[in-house]
Amino acid sequence: MENLPTMIGSKGLIKRHEFVRILIQCLYSLGYEKSAACLESESGISCKSSEFKSLESDVLDADWEGCINNIYRIKELTDEQRDAALFLVCQQLLLECLGRGDDSLALSVLRKQISKLQVGKEKVHKLAVSLFSLGELGLDKVHDGIDVFQELRKKLINDLEKLLPPPMTLPDRRLEYFVDTVVGSQIDSCIYHNSVDPVSVYKDHRCGRDQIPTETVQILSAHKNEVWFVQFSNNGDYLASSSSDCTAIIWKVQEDCKLTLKHILSNHQNPVSFVAWSPDDTMLLTCGSLEVLRLWDVETGTCKHTFGDSGFLVSSCAWFPDSKRLVCGSSDPKKGICMWDCEGNIIKAWRGGRMPKVTDIAVTPNGEKLISVFSDRDIRILNVDTNTERVISEEHPITSLSVSDDNKYLIVNLNSQEIHMWDVEGSWEKPLRYKGHRQEKYVIRSCFGGVNGTFIASGSENFQVYIWNRRSSDPIEVLSGHKKTVNCVSWNPKRHQMLASASDDQTIRIWGPNRSEKDAC
Repeated sequence: MENLPTMIGSKGLIKRHEFVRILIQCLYSLGYEKSAACLESESGISCKSSEFKSLESDVLDADWEGCINNIYRIKELTDEQRDAALFLVCQQLLLECLGRGDDSLALSVLRKQISKLQVGKEKVHKLAVSLFSLGELGLDKVHDGIDVFQELRKKLINDLEKLLPPPMTLPDRRLEYFVDTVVGSQIDSCIYHNSVDPVSVYKDHRCGRDQIPTETVQILSAHKNEVWFVQFSNNGDYLASSSSDCTAIIWKVQEDCKLTLKHILSNHQNPVSFVAWSPDDTMLLTCGSLEVLRLWDVETGTCKHTFGDSGFLVSSCAWFPDSKRLVCGSSDPKKGICMWDCEGNIIKAWRGGRMPKVTDIAVTPNGEKLISVFSDRDIRILNVDTNTERVISEEHPITSLSVSDDNKYLIVNLNSQEIHMWDVEGSWEKPLRYKGHRQEKYVIRSCFGGVNGTFIASGSENFQVYIWNRRSSDPIEVLSGHKKTVNCVSWNPKRHQMLASASDDQTIRIWGPNRSEKDAC
């Protein structure tokens, strides 16, 4: 053992005794106590430092004076750490005094020792108040011969182990933390990672293109004119599309990932440019810039309600998470934004000079924020509960808006041929930018997609679909197949390798991974 190098690893950066020590800790934490003890014996390295062993012994033996002296001997402690450790020890001493019925000694400990520590008045006050309730202190658990003090001492040892700094103690599950960090870093650097399956530690992690949709697996051609909008249902079992042929269509995603036509919704008299699924996927909203807002039953395909009248033209709509309230935005400044229930009753309205032409609208999945695009270049984020708002102003006209499933981010398409991502809470001063697609004249829509919303997909005026990893401003894939402008894309929220795109060529393309030997889902 004497001839073993003190530094290990391919670059000689790791201290051998530290590495062995965290190996022993890992074995103990995984339950392999005999193996851990054997490694301690063979290596001569202990998981616990001699200082902590001494402290542990004092606690288990209830040698509180020795315990306090040991804490004062530790030179590496800051004043804050030392006071926090002393508080834990004195608290245990106080509990045991009370448990033995020695109230006067307990009060003495509280007044002479605990009150002098710099641990915050709230903690001391809480401890003082709890003296009147044995239950709060855990002293009501002494029954059937169980010594609650031994359990409380073990808890004290665990608390001290978490509090005291290295090398006296080791951070909890240190080796697992290192492996987690490395695996997480490899996943973050993998531009194609799109799986919920566990990652193997036997080899460096790297996904291929087969993890994301890159090939056309089906073409849907039931619409008779340009297809302007597509959106998968929240459960991923349906796709809704809308067209300038004045219809919307509900498609069913089958088990083999093929889509079949379920309903054609044909009550509209003008082009349908927008659809929105209720969070419970039982209802669908449809609207258009020259059309009214209609509510449909997904199962039957029947129109349940028409909102407003022929003069109330709706450009976009969205749901609140309870599937009972919806909002719609109008291109008519006099109409603004309205919140309705499903029976057509207006719950609330935002109108007037501060609410000009609304071109797109969204509600965060948690229902806390109402986000709208108005005056072409402004993004308004309204806190529904507090009625506070903030506005993000863009330099170029905004054509569409999309919000991430985790409520944290939003993306907007600009006719400057960029997509900008902002954080909803407002901590970013500048957006993340994505470029490469073409957008100058038309409304082009983008979306988040993949596991954890890792990707952004967008249509384009050059007939292609673009996919970005959110961490990079340049596209990682460009998908060809459409013969005219791609207006809208939607990524299946449950089948993470399925993407739909809608085009002026009157078709919807369903995209999947290029894996000929495997299932497309």
